[in-house]
Amino acid sequence: MKIAELHDYFLKSSGACTDTRKIIDNCIFFALKGANFNGNLFATEALKNGAKLAIVDEKTEQENENIIIVDDVLDTLQQLATFHRNFLGTKIIALTGSNGKTTTKELINAVLSQKYSTTATIGNLNNHIGVPLTLLAMDKRTEIGIVEMGANHLEEINMLCKIAQPDYGYITNFGKAHLEGFGSLEGVIKGKTEMYRFLKMKNAPVFINGYDPIQISKSEGMEIIVFGDEHSDCTINLIESTKELRVMYEDQFIQSNLIGTYNYPNLAAAIAIGKYFGVTAKEIKNGIETYIPQNNRSQIMKLGTNTIIMDAYNANPTSMLAALENLNQSEGENKICFLGDMFELGESAKTEHQTIVNYIDKINPGTIYLVGNNFYKTISENKKIQKFKTFDSLKEEIQNISFEENLILIKGSRGMALERLLDILK
Repeated sequence: MKIAELHDYFLKSSGACTDTRKIIDNCIFFALKGANFNGNLFATEALKNGAKLAIVDEKTEQENENIIIVDDVLDTLQQLATFHRNFLGTKIIALTGSNGKTTTKELINAVLSQKYSTTATIGNLNNHIGVPLTLLAMDKRTEIGIVEMGANHLEEINMLCKIAQPDYGYITNFGKAHLEGFGSLEGVIKGKTEMYRFLKMKNAPVFINGYDPIQISKSEGMEIIVFGDEHSDCTINLIESTKELRVMYEDQFIQSNLIGTYNYPNLAAAIAIGKYFGVTAKEIKNGIETYIPQNNRSQIMKLGTNTIIMDAYNANPTSMLAALENLNQSEGENKICFLGDMFELGESAKTEHQTIVNYIDKINPGTIYLVGNNFYKTISENKKIQKFKTFDSLKEEIQNISFEENLILIKGSRGMALERLLDILK
């Protein structure tokens, strides 16, 4: 079946699905394969559960006219997504970066949806499967699509750009994330700026943080929209960051539900993009102030008498240092950190975890609980640092402690699941 023909079926369907547990009547099921699963084995089940078509790349035991065999299901899904994106002609904003992608995407969506009908990446479905599904979730009503792109190795962003064909781009920052795949910070920069190189070929504009010299240098020769200080295309003044992040834009004082200087570029990018697309300052203010962070990303919570900075969705050396710096600048005498291992650092893991501990020794932000194999191996003479190999050993240590009137930072990689601390601390 040709992609154009499949697209005709798609337009009459209820959408694309890759999980038989989430089948919607009249959808098209794409039988993807992975290291531990094979969707081809569930094609018949998908049809029984209400799917209109099942796209497979292996012959099934049971013949069915609604089972379509292709050479590669994933490739077909990606081709269909690109065809659909071009069919719609929707303006696409792509964003990537080492830190803050999802928060920035949510802020951009909150701002642009004040004026436009938008479709944005759900959660962090930002890979070779998530990007196509995001594009296929768009329809004729979508005026602007906001597509988050994640990567842990070279050529991945370039591949995602070929699928999404973005009209605009933004890179949040360049940090020490996924070093296992990129090899070094230089590798990260090379990988993320694949977006610039793709957009440059299209003569498409990019949004630039005027305070980031790497963004400025790597976008040379491109059409750029710069935000930041008074010399930029969009001036956004930082007012406060240690409590709620507050900025001044035009005549609007904007108080967000975020915390930390490290979230200023995320907020500023959303404002600049809103301005570019003609969203008024008042609408921008409303969009930002009504956005509530979720999913353990820079969430500020009250738990009894404690204030929790919950930032346990993910972590890398850059974001960890930023979170600690913000905590150090925050008001309050009773500060506690629960820090979990940072993953995907490869050979740099030992050095990067020790660097975090060295920084803690320098700023001495309060009582520190470190958990995970890498943090356990670090060296420090700081008596306020306690180290634990596993979460269970940490739990055993603190479950009978009464935590009262503290400012508590919880930060770690997703695999550490440090949100489990909330059940212990309450």
